[in-house]
Amino acid sequence: MAQQYDYDLAVIGSGPAGQRAAIQAAKLGRRVMVIERHDVVGGVCINTGTIPSKTLREAVLHLSGHRERGVYGASYAVKRNITMADLHFRTGHVVRHEIDVIRHQLMRNRVDMVAGTARFADAHTLHVARGDGHGHEQVSAEKIVIAVGTEATRSATIPFDGQSVLISDDILDLKEMPRTLAVIGAGVIGIEYATMFATLGVRVTLVDKRDRLLPFIDREITDNLAYHMQHNWITLRLGEEVRSIETVEEARGTRVRITLASGKQVVSEKALYSIGRTGATRELDLAAAGLQPDSRGRLAVNETYQTSQPHIYAVGDVIGFPSLASTSMEQGRMAACHAFGVTADSMAGLFPYGIYTIPEISTVGRNEEELTAAGVPYEIGKANYKEIARGQILGDNAGLLKLIFHRETRALLGVHIIGEGASELVHIGQAVLAHGGSVDYFVDNVFNYPTLAEAYKTAAFDGINRLG
Repeated sequence: MAQQYDYDLAVIGSGPAGQRAAIQAAKLGRRVMVIERHDVVGGVCINTGTIPSKTLREAVLHLSGHRERGVYGASYAVKRNITMADLHFRTGHVVRHEIDVIRHQLMRNRVDMVAGTARFADAHTLHVARGDGHGHEQVSAEKIVIAVGTEATRSATIPFDGQSVLISDDILDLKEMPRTLAVIGAGVIGIEYATMFATLGVRVTLVDKRDRLLPFIDREITDNLAYHMQHNWITLRLGEEVRSIETVEEARGTRVRITLASGKQVVSEKALYSIGRTGATRELDLAAAGLQPDSRGRLAVNETYQTSQPHIYAVGDVIGFPSLASTSMEQGRMAACHAFGVTADSMAGLFPYGIYTIPEISTVGRNEEELTAAGVPYEIGKANYKEIARGQILGDNAGLLKLIFHRETRALLGVHIIGEGASELVHIGQAVLAHGGSVDYFVDNVFNYPTLAEAYKTAAFDGINRLG
């Protein structure tokens, strides 16, 4: 007789990856349970990560008047003396709405939800300590998806206190706007927050032991970003390693002193420690299921997101790079389809990256460094926003759209953008890449005028002219 289970699929975690896995399985007619250790659904993405930080960014851009300064001057602002309460107001509204939307989606698809902490009793059984104080229960499932996400990496030698020495989660609880901020770690999260606070007039110092920003992004784009960051009074300490962090009491209040291996010191009101993230697998008792995470708590998976136990899948940030909400959603969908024998296609090689710095960055396809290393003959075409009427209307004179295409076949190979609307604009290039289009498509196509999308046509002409 076939083994009887309580559920066809149990999903641990309700972030983007877990939501999509659960809903996909439910739409296939399966009995699905989602276990979430926090009181609200949405995981890090909704509650402390993607949605709050991007909403915070939008509030920063609006209240600071940053978008209009290209037209009205550097002193323009919608509100003087912006407070953390001003920023939190918008963030709280959006987070509450998104939580309600996700809960309704799960309910509408008849997904059972349990608030509690899960750990493996064996490879098919989960022990759930309910968060509502109603004790414990055991749940069995034929298939299991681990979508627990990550938590900020902490070091035992760092004096975290949530007010002076922070992790990214603590930003949402800040009561007062700092005058100075040190950001340790130039990953995506660190750079996003560094540019946000700098836009508000906070003097920011960014420290990272690598000698360049975001090495997985096209170098011309990151060099452009570094220029804008320095223009906005961000001090970059790249190629520098932190030796120690300590809090000191001064007459003006608590300060954070950061000593670098080179002997330099950085003193600021606040320090944001953003040295990567660790898989939130510590409480799962993975050994009971026959699983072993790596040193950063992450799980290894194959191309169908199966762990070493074929009926247990892992998706989202817990499996590592690229750790984006968009890719996590797709991983959850693909895992659920594979678990129940449904064929599903995904353009894994064409996942776009959206980095919400100020200015924002988005990219899809291959960059110059990758193509050079592979010996692929290519040419580039560029369009500056200042050449585009819409760029002038928006006041963005610094934006750049860059196309990379094969020199011989003219096939589009990559799209790289920095500037207003980059994360929206990139999808035009993504569609052309997905259908094997060439740079000539942009020349032949008619774009609305005036739009930022016109930059594709300008960049295409530029690239074709370079061919001689």
